[in-house]
Amino acid sequence: MKNDFAAWMTVIQHRTETALERWLPAANAAPARLHEAMRYSSLGGGKRMRPLLCHAAGEALGADPQRVDVAACAVELIHAYSLVHDDLPCMDNDVLRRGRPTCHVEYDEATALLVGDALQTLAFQLLAEHQATLAPERQLTMLVLLTQASGSRGMAGGQAIDLGSIGLALTVEELEFMHIHKTGALIRAAVLLGAHAGAADAATLAALGHFANRAGLLFQVVDDILDAEGSTVTLGKTAGKDAANDKPTYVSMLGLPRAKELAARLRVEAHATLDACTQDTSRLHALTNYIVDRSF
Repeated sequence: MKNDFAAWMTVIQHRTETALERWLPAANAAPARLHEAMRYSSLGGGKRMRPLLCHAAGEALGADPQRVDVAACAVELIHAYSLVHDDLPCMDNDVLRRGRPTCHVEYDEATALLVGDALQTLAFQLLAEHQATLAPERQLTMLVLLTQASGSRGMAGGQAIDLGSIGLALTVEELEFMHIHKTGALIRAAVLLGAHAGAADAATLAALGHFANRAGLLFQVVDDILDAEGSTVTLGKTAGKDAANDKPTYVSMLGLPRAKELAARLRVEAHATLDACTQDTSRLHALTNYIVDRSF
């Protein structure tokens, strides 16, 4: 089973890379520098966790994989844009991402800003242009899902809360609220977009939405632990940056042992939510374990 899951992951990661290569503008198309930087920031790195979740949910609901490719790439482009902007000097001011210089270091700040803008709009263009076989109502639902997950009530809002929380003593509830938006919103969108690409009823969508909320928080708790325990080489980004910037994290708030206990509890809750689904959610179960076991 473990080897089967590893093989499945490799297949999805490869097909996501191939689809992104196809849909991103060619590096030599004008304006070439912008398009080259868009490809630099989107291709050749990352675990593709959101596309994996999107395909796992789509597979459980019997979705056409080619239809899921569109949704998976749209989510991944939003994620890539967020990383480019997060790394800018006005945000986290980081110089390393996925083991390479960040976009603004490799190119320049103005180009990085435009890369994020262009990747974001390309994500919505994909959903609008390449889901013609879907009923218009479902296509519109998917567009709304991604806009809500990306905007001020989702990822962008969570980032704003994060930037405004530096040096502050948040409660656990406030930290969870921040990460439900900053990290969890896009993970939830990935799962639900995959489900909407298939045959999802209201009860299944509700169950998968609850699962995604648990999985999103789990992902963030594990990231906080990695930032505290991992090295720059293994992480592919600057280790210890949160502590250096006096950012509130689950580790700074709870300590490592309790943060790991929280991760274990969230994993159990995510599995329990999936158990309530009548569909085969084995891929989502395996991804839940992978989120944790990739690190400690």
